[in-house]
Amino acid sequence: MTDFISIGYAIVVAAGGVTGYVRAGSTISLGAGLLFGGLMGVGAYQTSINPNNYLLSLVTSGVLTATMGSRFIKSGKFMPAGLVGGLSLLMVVRFGYRAITS
Repeated sequence: MTDFISIGYAIVVAAGGVTGYVRAGSTISLGAGLLFGGLMGVGAYQTSINPNNYLLSLVTSGVLTATMGSRFIKSGKFMPAGLVGGLSLLMVVRFGYRAITS
């Protein structure tokens, strides 16, 4: 069964990096967005093949929750840190629940 939620999340993360580069010329945003979006893409593939193979997705979304959540707390700006931090937290809850119940 295809993990469309993780695929959508991966696309949002990668698109955020591209948007950061286009709007502000931030190569760090581009690199981080493509790196973490790519990792989530691989994680989405893994969970599509085997729903219990969620470790990469859990770790990737956990790292994004911590980094973007702290950026949101420091800046108070919802875009992009609050959005990505919130979505990442939801993904951590999703995969954390899967870890607890499997």
